[in-house]
Amino acid sequence: MSKIKLEVRKPEGQVVKAEFDQVIVPGIEGDFGVLPGHTPFITRLRPGILTCIDNTVETRWAIHDGFVTVEADMVLIACEIAEKSDDIDAERAREAHKRAEKRLRVKQDDTDFRRAEMALHRAVARLGSLKSDSEL
Repeated sequence: MSKIKLEVRKPEGQVVKAEFDQVIVPGIEGDFGVLPGHTPFITRLRPGILTCIDNTVETRWAIHDGFVTVEADMVLIACEIAEKSDDIDAERAREAHKRAEKRLRVKQDDTDFRRAEMALHRAVARLGSLKSDSEL
């Protein structure tokens, strides 16, 4: 069975270069799955969970802000942040989530709501990428 190649790049360098059976990407208009032979297209990413499946093994990354190019045999993601779920500090992500929710809930004149909203989206993606529900 053929595989789909995946490359994830951040400004600091390449994060992932591997092959998978399926890749699920958080696109700007919703999650989409990519299998070998997919129709080529380009779209923006939204903060979310990149899920890669190889046989029965699932690997997840929290990714934020970028673009994805899909070709028949390759997915190329250029993003600002890509964090493998195993590298995410669950407690830190929960605290960031609480801070962002508080900023959005407490209406102060100096609150940058767009920034607070993006922080909330990043925290939700980080928490969502964790494999165990007990880590949430």
